[in-house]
Amino acid sequence: MDSTSENFSIDRLFGLFGKTALVTGGTSGLGLHMAKGLLQNGVKVMIASRSEDKCAQALETLTPFGEIVAVAADVTKQEARAKLVAAVEARFGSLDILVNNAGANWGAPLEEYPDAGFAKVMDTNLNAVFALTRDLVPALARAATADSPSRIVNIGSMDGIHVPIVQRVPTFAYSASKAALHHLTKAFAVELGAQHITANAIAPGFFESKMTDHVFEHYLSDIEDDCPLHRVGRPEEIVGILVYLASRAGSYTNGTVIPVDGGTSISKGKREWTL
Repeated sequence: MDSTSENFSIDRLFGLFGKTALVTGGTSGLGLHMAKGLLQNGVKVMIASRSEDKCAQALETLTPFGEIVAVAADVTKQEARAKLVAAVEARFGSLDILVNNAGANWGAPLEEYPDAGFAKVMDTNLNAVFALTRDLVPALARAATADSPSRIVNIGSMDGIHVPIVQRVPTFAYSASKAALHHLTKAFAVELGAQHITANAIAPGFFESKMTDHVFEHYLSDIEDDCPLHRVGRPEEIVGILVYLASRAGSYTNGTVIPVDGGTSISKGKREWTL
């Protein structure tokens, strides 16, 4: 390639205008931020949530930013996933970006940890991701080319990289499900690369969301001590990684797990509270 013809402009490297995306769990927390970030960059977005009311509220919030549609669907249910896949087909015809963000957590001491709680978390965080991704591969493949792959972005967690302690209450299923999701992401990357579909995972640390309200209220200073940057994450820092992975700049990134946690997953931090 003639280097004088190379174009490394921000618009060319990171532009997403005209692409299509599905964000599960897109009505609150990081999902809402990611949906908004995609919309603000010209992506046509579908969000999914179990709740009709949350879908309506999210639409009210997001409509000013671009072309958005919401579908009430519980991704752990086969019939709901089929409804969601049909909605993608009808609305977009093909799919450029799939963000598997819907998730669940359960905390309890080991001796009290219920089978039902473990199964619920694994079903939401792992099984549903596998099934929905499998069923959306045809739509992703239709949008994909060698120069512009379609993208699967799974939202894992730093807790799938290390064993969390700062929350005090063990979250066995959550950590296990996210570690498994990271590995599933790599399996997707190998399996789907020949169809020009990449798969990567983002592993967030602590960000403000409904899931973190309790621990922020009680343990925020410990969380900050545990992070080398001594703070929690900001929405733009998740959106930025997502935009990279979905853009031309991220076309050759495949099978990775990218921590966005300020270094918490590799830090010893201040652990006096474990003594």
